[in-house]
Amino acid sequence: MGATYALGRFVLAPLARLVYRPRVEGRANVPRTGPVIFASNHLSFIDSIAIPVAAPRPVHFMAKSSYFDTWASRQFFTAIGAIAVQRGAGQAALDALDQQRKILDDGRAVALYPEGTRSLDGRLYKGRTGVAFLALQTGAPVVPVGLIGTDASMPVGARMPSMSERITVRFGEPLDLSRHGAATSGRARRGATDEIMAAIHALSGQELAGVYNEVPAQNPIERIKRALPFERL
Repeated sequence: MGATYALGRFVLAPLARLVYRPRVEGRANVPRTGPVIFASNHLSFIDSIAIPVAAPRPVHFMAKSSYFDTWASRQFFTAIGAIAVQRGAGQAALDALDQQRKILDDGRAVALYPEGTRSLDGRLYKGRTGVAFLALQTGAPVVPVGLIGTDASMPVGARMPSMSERITVRFGEPLDLSRHGAATSGRARRGATDEIMAAIHALSGQELAGVYNEVPAQNPIERIKRALPFERL
């Protein structure tokens, strides 16, 4: 990530902690070395800032490639550990998982949101299996994260976060998901995903939605597809 990331890690992160005074719980649960996957609930744009600021080690996360279109935006997102990725389903999702696997293979840490996108109503949605697939494939432990108050600090549509709202970042104990089976097993991926989401729920205390967080189906084919037990990555 070079000098830009070093600036973000050692200058911007302490400044953000000073300004926003996040409550951080469970930092001792985070392994200081080796590959780690942070799996978190997702309430606000600033979640991807809150986790790297609170974590005791560098953390990388995927961000939409459009965030890197301008020089200023590219410098900011690089400084907070973001890596550009084409978002979407199918091949785009597989390509993103491959990028994350390479980061883990280098012994680094990544932060992911099993829900896939932000919760607009504050509920915790059903987890997609991509995070579990990555954990089972690489053997990396998963540290569940519960974020509280980030939606109040920076609601959807807000241009800047509120400095009057404090947030809480809770790191849970690392999860070894290997007992669920191989990454090639759909049952193993689903079981590991459900364990991750249960751990996040215990930390965040959110109401459970019981469904995936996705826009309503736009046509009959999409409605039929969603009614079938097909896997969301």
